[in-house]
Amino acid sequence: MKYVLKDYEYHLKHERKVSPNTSASYLRDLKQYTAFLATYHHVKHPKDIEKRHIEGFMKSMRKSLTAKSVARKLAAIKSFHHFLLMENETDIDVAKAFASPKIEKSLPTVLAVDEVVALLERIDRTKPLGLRNNALLELIYGSGLRVTELLDIKMEDIHLNQGYVRVYGKGGKERMVPLSDMAVVALRNYIIKAREPLLDGKTDPHLFLNQKGARLSRQGFFKALKKLADEAGIETECSPHTLRHSFATHLLENGMDLRSLQTLLGHEDISTTQIYTHISQKRIHDIYQNTHPRAKEDKHDV
Repeated sequence: MKYVLKDYEYHLKHERKVSPNTSASYLRDLKQYTAFLATYHHVKHPKDIEKRHIEGFMKSMRKSLTAKSVARKLAAIKSFHHFLLMENETDIDVAKAFASPKIEKSLPTVLAVDEVVALLERIDRTKPLGLRNNALLELIYGSGLRVTELLDIKMEDIHLNQGYVRVYGKGGKERMVPLSDMAVVALRNYIIKAREPLLDGKTDPHLFLNQKGARLSRQGFFKALKKLADEAGIETECSPHTLRHSFATHLLENGMDLRSLQTLLGHEDISTTQIYTHISQKRIHDIYQNTHPRAKEDKHDV
């Protein structure tokens, strides 16, 4: 089975060209799946896998995982079995009949504008890491990038005079994203005053560096953002993706049309972008309930 998994890994990376995160996630789930098959059903070849084996694995997963996690594992299994059929490793796709569990869609977490401002105000801009953090936040909130897109940016991708950055989204698709004036200023200050001190004689093509002069990791960015949020007293869950959600929601609330927002976010399907209309509607409802004098029932009225 391990050799088939290696072929499937090549298929994901070079034929389907999925993102590294998706590939790693699928392979992690499938290693767990094939280990289950070997341990509990002594399956050694894909042709030996039966529908009941998948049912047993899914049942064991439901005991400890959320519906969303179970759905992700099933998606990996269905993709794997489709690949096995296409490669003539099996004669039938035993996973085809399985339906993904229904997942209750939750609205993404969004910061208020004053919370974003509070985050930025906590940054110490007298230090190289502070200038870097300021550029990070201004760019991700000002342009709505995915965290992977943000951290993969190289120096050659930044065009400050023209006011845009080139990013590579899901599937390696390239798009040009405009930079806000505040992001341009923050990036220029970081590049001129902080990037060389962080490199300390080393070389690295990536724009954003850690304190050792190497590419900043997702974990490194998350820790820096979490520290700023704690210092600013922000109780809302705050992650790099929260800033992307905030970017999209605030633009919609200020009149941007859905198609333009779809382009900025790099969504293939506009239905993905439409989630932000639901956030805006909920926020408007919450503001109305909290501010209109007749929105709530007066308990003293008879």
